[in-house]
Amino acid sequence: MRLSLLVRLLSVGRAVLAALRGRLGALCWSLARPTLSLPLPLPGWRSSVSRPEREHEGDDASPTPISVNYHFTRQCNYKCGFCFHTAKTSFVLPLEEAKRGLAMLKEAGMEKINFSGGEPFIQDRGEFLGKLVQFCKQELELPSVSIVSNGSLIRKQWFEKYGEYLDILAISCDSFDEDVNVLIGRRQGKKNHVENLHKLRQWCREYAVAFKINSVINSFNVEEDMNEQIKALNPIRWKVFQCLVIEGENSGEDALREAEKFVISDEDFDRFLDRHKDISCLVPESNQKMRDSYLLLDEYMRFLNCRNGRKEPSKSILDVGVEAAIKFSGFDEKMFLRRGGKYVWSKADMKLDW
Repeated sequence: MRLSLLVRLLSVGRAVLAALRGRLGALCWSLARPTLSLPLPLPGWRSSVSRPEREHEGDDASPTPISVNYHFTRQCNYKCGFCFHTAKTSFVLPLEEAKRGLAMLKEAGMEKINFSGGEPFIQDRGEFLGKLVQFCKQELELPSVSIVSNGSLIRKQWFEKYGEYLDILAISCDSFDEDVNVLIGRRQGKKNHVENLHKLRQWCREYAVAFKINSVINSFNVEEDMNEQIKALNPIRWKVFQCLVIEGENSGEDALREAEKFVISDEDFDRFLDRHKDISCLVPESNQKMRDSYLLLDEYMRFLNCRNGRKEPSKSILDVGVEAAIKFSGFDEKMFLRRGGKYVWSKADMKLDW
């Protein structure tokens, strides 16, 4: 009995500490802001920039944030060698502040939100993510709510609680050879990444969630033939990315990764695509398309401009609003449409055999 009580008390204590950690982080940032002078303002909830200054920061019309990728955490349990959004901070916005920012994006025209990381299921064992998913679908009534995950931390209970609010689950899988996954860093402990992928595919069928696969093509998997495995899994989309180098994230002196050894040429990428050209759900994305056509929002709700090979952050939308922040995102709306960024992304509109 004493051991059982101790376990329960420890569990409660961990939950309380996790909740306090997020609030303490936000408080520390907001307290630090008045005394620090940096080229980019630290994220917080009050801005030192006056209203007139904000209104004249950009003259061009702002693009519409129709589809946003919100990397709300940088923490991850995998160590993929080419990761372009590495764990440089442990900061996560308090839940209510994250909801406030999402509501602002909806007001500005957002139709699709994609939650990513790091690994999005790592925060509060998926509860933080689940609450955001439910909020976006139930309260904001967004047409599409999706997640990109490595899949290792997802439990069936999560689907039971939040599956009805999720349109698309994208699982990252770069190889169907476990030895290659180990070389890449897409593994934790003895868990088999490919076996887990098939389990998640089945759960998506059971809980009516559209299933998608993301693969980063790099020097370790560029010669692999994935035709048979992809056809068997039958995702709604198979997004195939060319390995991308971002200075300060997976390249350079201040980076946490060294992606150079993973880089492939455009010709290598084209050969991989040609080998898989008969897969109807294949959606290829070169480096050029990725840099310009994604709206990336970091853990502070700052848009990230990747056009110059680095992630240059805007001011937080929580400080200056969506319209002012998005002007510095480098987002190419035409490229977004040209690469097929707008598609049938609500499961209510999909004709799928669950």
